[in-house]
Amino acid sequence: MLILMKVNATEAEIQGACHRVEELGYRPHPLPGATRCAIGITGNKGAVEADSLSQLPGVAEVIAVSKPYKLVSRDMKPEDTVVRFANSEATIGGPEFAMMAGPCGVESRDQLMRTAETVAKSGARFLRGGAFKPRTSPYAFQGMGEEGLRLLAQAREAFGLLVVTEAIDHLSLALIEQYADLIQIGARNMQNFALLKLAGRSRLPVVLKRGMAATLDELLMAAEYIMSEGNYNVILCERGIRTFADHSRNTLDVSLIPSAKRLTHLPIIADPSHAAGRRDNVAPLARAAVAAGADGLIVEVHCDPDRALSDGAQSLTPAQYDQMAVNLGGIAALVGRSVYQPTAKAAR
Repeated sequence: MLILMKVNATEAEIQGACHRVEELGYRPHPLPGATRCAIGITGNKGAVEADSLSQLPGVAEVIAVSKPYKLVSRDMKPEDTVVRFANSEATIGGPEFAMMAGPCGVESRDQLMRTAETVAKSGARFLRGGAFKPRTSPYAFQGMGEEGLRLLAQAREAFGLLVVTEAIDHLSLALIEQYADLIQIGARNMQNFALLKLAGRSRLPVVLKRGMAATLDELLMAAEYIMSEGNYNVILCERGIRTFADHSRNTLDVSLIPSAKRLTHLPIIADPSHAAGRRDNVAPLARAAVAAGADGLIVEVHCDPDRALSDGAQSLTPAQYDQMAVNLGGIAALVGRSVYQPTAKAAR
């Protein structure tokens, strides 16, 4: 069920409607839009008493939401969600195309600082890097843990980047909240519902990656788990799915990007690195994602990828990343987006 407030509804009227929803034993989720506020209702096992809600001051109408995902749906919020950050001009979902770049895993201070400096100069607003690494083999590099988070925080201070890093359980998530700016939920944890609920109680935005064989509906329902706990800053991520193809690590499902945008107001980014599995395919897939309407990219970049402890084969060199970022600017302009260029900004 969804309550649509009138365009001129006051804050007191919005709070009054939320209070009435709570009195009925449900949970209200107010989401301000460009012209008016919508209040989603969750926790109801059956039909909601729509008549009593429709008569409240400031309420325009009460409508049923047929989809299993309510808060994620454009029925709830027709306008695109734009994720913003305190003390930063960076956004995800707005006119500026969001660029997230950095190593798969934090390996050392020197490795991270060298990579962070280069991606910042090439226009990235966000530094990605894994401090906790869920690996297929228990003997593979698992990340530096909290020390890796400390290094990411140092890189943020040095180069003005926002940090996005992956949580794999409740302990890592609690640590990430102390050091980072965005929580990443990886493909393997897309349906780890306990972890999704914890992320939903966090103050940090969440980058939710699509599972390796997940449908669009399953991805949206995973996002609903997060939003149902009160965290409305969710960014979807298409990172490639497992198919019969053997020419790439995964298959980037470019069609998911416009399909998701029809159904949800949440921003969606793409991960061409995990889709490609090899660095020579990353830039072409990135260009396809931009053209399809993605709101950003998350790309693996390493200062010495041939010696990387994880995912070196799909990591771009700094020079390759810089060239890719330049090329993406032209494509972004064709679809009404811009790519941040720090040197050009400074020159003005």
